[in-house]
Amino acid sequence: MRTSTRIAGALTGLTLALGGVAFIAPAAHADVTACINQVERELQGGEAPDSIRMACYVGLTGDHAQCVSGLTAGGVTNGTAVSACKVAPK
Repeated sequence: MRTSTRIAGALTGLTLALGGVAFIAPAAHADVTACINQVERELQGGEAPDSIRMACYVGLTGDHAQCVSGLTAGGVTNGTAVSACKVAPK
């Protein structure tokens, strides 16, 4: 196989891989944002601290129990924590 063909193939693969990440990243960000926004509504306009943001990120990975635990440890009511963690992985 010629070097130019290999380089073209590698660049095509890289372009497709990076393009796929670009399509996935906004969806993941939106899910964490939905979780954070739900918590911030309970805080009545206050900005969620980093511990809340991290708990929502854990919810994005699918660990619902750890997400709820992290949010309640951060002062969020159990009902809001459960509903916020449900929207994180979607």
